[in-house]
Amino acid sequence: MEAAQSTHTPSLERQLHPAFSELSEVASIGSNGSILFATDDWFAPAEWMLKDADPVFRPDEYTSFGKWMDGWETRRKRTPGHDWCLVELGAPTQIVGFMIDTAFFTGNYAPRISIQGGTLDGTMKRMLQSSIPRNSDANMGTGRTTEELGMVELIGTEQWDVLLPRTELKPGYEQTRRQYFIVSPTKAKQSPPVNHLRVNMYPDGGISRLRVYGTVRLNVSDSLAAKKPIDMIAMLNGGRCTGFSNAHYGHPRNLIKPSQPINMGDGWETARRLDRPPVLQVDGAGILQVPGCEWATFQLGAPEGCWIECVCIDTIHFKGNFPDNVRVEYASKGEPDVWIPLMNRKKLGPNQTHEFRAADLQAQEKAASLVRITIAPDGGLSRVRIFGTIAKR
Repeated sequence: MEAAQSTHTPSLERQLHPAFSELSEVASIGSNGSILFATDDWFAPAEWMLKDADPVFRPDEYTSFGKWMDGWETRRKRTPGHDWCLVELGAPTQIVGFMIDTAFFTGNYAPRISIQGGTLDGTMKRMLQSSIPRNSDANMGTGRTTEELGMVELIGTEQWDVLLPRTELKPGYEQTRRQYFIVSPTKAKQSPPVNHLRVNMYPDGGISRLRVYGTVRLNVSDSLAAKKPIDMIAMLNGGRCTGFSNAHYGHPRNLIKPSQPINMGDGWETARRLDRPPVLQVDGAGILQVPGCEWATFQLGAPEGCWIECVCIDTIHFKGNFPDNVRVEYASKGEPDVWIPLMNRKKLGPNQTHEFRAADLQAQEKAASLVRITIAPDGGLSRVRIFGTIAKR
């Protein structure tokens, strides 16, 4: 444990929106992240650290335990040790970096943090959940007993691999709140995918948000054994956004989240294109005749590509700003820049799920490793699902 206890002060590793923040984020509630255990939830439960929305400050709000804070905040520790929690990630992930947000924790932020990675087996997880169940808001004002701490320590999470050695955090003022940390390239390459994190704060305090970025690894053997189509673009199956033309109101990575969309802000929405004709016209199929379009590209989860059987395009919540039409192309692993038509332009409607099956799709020449979703002229989508079977090596 010497590595976890050593002081680490990154300089170049703290960056403003580093490249790794474009990878899959796997700790937030919208990515199926959750808290399995926390030593203390006195002022604010650890689950709030995983909220999808940005933290807010309510200056006049107090609970019976103290000041209401939008994050995870523990008591001022008066016993030996330090506070920590166990986070379950949405999927097994090769972790590349972290974002720690201390927003609004200006005099009560956690002074230092370290993060370790590992995987609990199903038996250990069930034992933990049954012995020390969690219920988010109900955990406020609680801390674990000596007996509970002793039981959890038997799991040995303090021996997990150190991904982020102990490092200092900055207070939650606007100019210092968001802090990015890169897992060393050697560590990121050599470490196996992990399902769980141990987040250590030294010795106590508050963190408003935790974000964890990396590459999700699809369990190919299980998927092949199942012999049924799976959602190849899903973030939890290894899909990720690799590029886009416009994301003025919402990032296209939202399209592949596992959760149901909560509003328009939880989807991909572009700005209105300025090259639209003053008076719009349609062709015989009712498709708008416009010169421009917007697009987003995605890496699919299957390493050797897949055979696509169904495309689902969801415009839920987009009632007055849905795209007129959509088309889909794919590219193979060997030719990532050669786009082949999969689905010609299809008309879209507001606030609904559009399902396109074999009759709507063109026969694939090669297994698909990437897809490009193109909307015209502009607008928003809430979710995209692409079901297919894995191509064998």
